[in-house]
Amino acid sequence: MSKALFVLLVEDNPLNQKLIFVNLTRLGYKIDIVSNGEEAFQKVKSTRYDLVIMDLMMPVMDGLESSKLIREYESSFEYSTPIIGLTANTFDSDRERCIEAGMNEYMTKPFSLELFLNKIKKLGIV
Repeated sequence: MSKALFVLLVEDNPLNQKLIFVNLTRLGYKIDIVSNGEEAFQKVKSTRYDLVIMDLMMPVMDGLESSKLIREYESSFEYSTPIIGLTANTFDSDRERCIEAGMNEYMTKPFSLELFLNKIKKLGIV
C-alpha cells in the first residue's frame, strides 16, 4: 500500500475527473478537483499538496501557464510541489513543453493507474 497523498486534480472534463478521482480514492488519496489553471494556481497558494495532476488544454488558463505561475510562486519557499502533466496528445514536443513549464513528469490520456503509480514512484513521492 502506498502513502495516502493529497492531490490536486486540474481537469476540465467531468468524465476524466471522475475516472481519476475513483482510481485515486481507491488508494486512499484525498483529492481536490478544479477545472482550469487559474483555479489550480489559487488552490496551490492556499493549500499544500503532495502532487498536482495538471491537464494541458483547459479553458481560462492552460496547464502550462498555470505550472509556470506555480513554480514562480513556490520559488520563494523551500519546496516544489510535484506536477504531472496530463494530455491527450502523444507528441514528444508536449513532453518537452511540460518540462519547460516546470512540470516534473508527463502522462497521456486515457489515465492509466499503473502508469501513474510508476510515475510517482519514479518521482520519489511514494
